[in-house]
Amino acid sequence: MKNIRSFENFTPQIDETVFVDDSAVVTGNVSIGEDSSVWPCCSIRGDIHTITIGVRTNIQDGSILHVTHDSEYAPGGFGLTVGDDVTVGHNVVLHACTVEDLCLIGMGSVVLDGALVQSGAMVGAGSLVPPNKVLEGGYMWLGSPVKRVRELTDKEKSFLKYSAQQYVKLKNRHAG
Repeated sequence: MKNIRSFENFTPQIDETVFVDDSAVVTGNVSIGEDSSVWPCCSIRGDIHTITIGVRTNIQDGSILHVTHDSEYAPGGFGLTVGDDVTVGHNVVLHACTVEDLCLIGMGSVVLDGALVQSGAMVGAGSLVPPNKVLEGGYMWLGSPVKRVRELTDKEKSFLKYSAQQYVKLKNRHAG
């Protein structure tokens, strides 16, 4: 597949149950776990560090996932880790950060180098998460720069799992 590209000595490791749209590009040192999905016009580029995406995670249309190389400005560099059951909305930029399990990153949000989005956090649409910021799980985060707005409701917490499950069903329909 021309949209799954090796770079130097690295070829993406993509579980056979993953759906990658033909217009998405996955390059280099990238691993994607079972039942995940990568939607149209996404770029997932593990050319200068590692990208790991867990199981049942959806990377929606137009999102860009990248990393930071090792340098005097970023000793060791920063990889990108996205956990299990994560919903990454349309046109999100995840750059060299960590998003733990059961999170939702709202449409058009940007999460920068070294940031940590803890399990069960929800980042509202259009938010900017600055470098090295830690977002506590169980809360809604919103704004530019992002601020903790309130605790998630029980319905919102259950939606995090629901969203991931619905995208597994949808990717199966597209792959079928």
